[in-house]
Amino acid sequence: MWKVIVNPTSGSGRAGKKIKEIEAKLKAANIDYEVDFTAYQGHAIELSKTAVENGFRQIIVVGGDGSNHEVMNGILQQKVVPSQEVTQCLIPVGTGNDWIRTHNLPRDVDTIIQNIKSGKRQLQDVGKATFQTPEGEGERYFINVAGLAYDAFIAQQMNNNPKVVRNKLVYFYLILRCLFQYKPQNTRITFNNQILENQYYTINIGVCKYSGGGMQFVPQAVPNDGFFALTTVGSMPVLGVIASTPFLYGGRIKNHPRAYLTQTKSIKIESLDKEQVMLELDGEYLGVSPVKLEIVPKALKFVG
Repeated sequence: MWKVIVNPTSGSGRAGKKIKEIEAKLKAANIDYEVDFTAYQGHAIELSKTAVENGFRQIIVVGGDGSNHEVMNGILQQKVVPSQEVTQCLIPVGTGNDWIRTHNLPRDVDTIIQNIKSGKRQLQDVGKATFQTPEGEGERYFINVAGLAYDAFIAQQMNNNPKVVRNKLVYFYLILRCLFQYKPQNTRITFNNQILENQYYTINIGVCKYSGGGMQFVPQAVPNDGFFALTTVGSMPVLGVIASTPFLYGGRIKNHPRAYLTQTKSIKIESLDKEQVMLELDGEYLGVSPVKLEIVPKALKFVG
């Protein structure tokens, strides 16, 4: 029996419209299932955690990277069984769909159902982050990319303007506006017995390769090698950031004169200014520094 968790607002409402078609195909394939719909941000964490606690060991996510992030967190947060005993399957109907790019997973529902039936399964690493919130220390897992500095500043603005972001023109205007509003902070990054101190335009920690709708800040990421990919890009003028756009695709970031790429199993990030450094995980703004990140090897099992 599969639990199907649907975010009806995902992909500007495409998930809600597509669920009847998905249900029809699951029935035609003789796949037993039960559907739950999310009603608010964070609801998919609760639904997936409860599903595992109630005996489900197979969960289908109908949504985007945010929904996938939440369901994975429910699987990792439950204490009933090891996370590897639960299989996750994403039917991607989001806007960015970045996670599936690294694994070259299908978008077509029929192919996804074939993979479910054939028993195709993979394991990948998961990142565990601790950070600060207004309520105290927070903890969350991520399966794609963690972003700090400018990336997290954008994510915070997106969280504050969820309806506006659905319009692509307004979305790009918001990103451009953020360029002029964001002010880099002096930051300390500790990893592999090394310390970096600088003002950064962006800091990315990747389990997988893609973020931001196909950009590659962490092309060196391998999702099952037990390491994070760490990429930092030093602060630069706004026009320099705009001119750097071509470096963000096709793995060309490694050629940027202000970029530093490496791998590590754990990272600590602290602000050296009064203002803390912002953090987003898988595109979701969550809190600020000090931030600690640790790799959890092969903790997620998924259809693919």
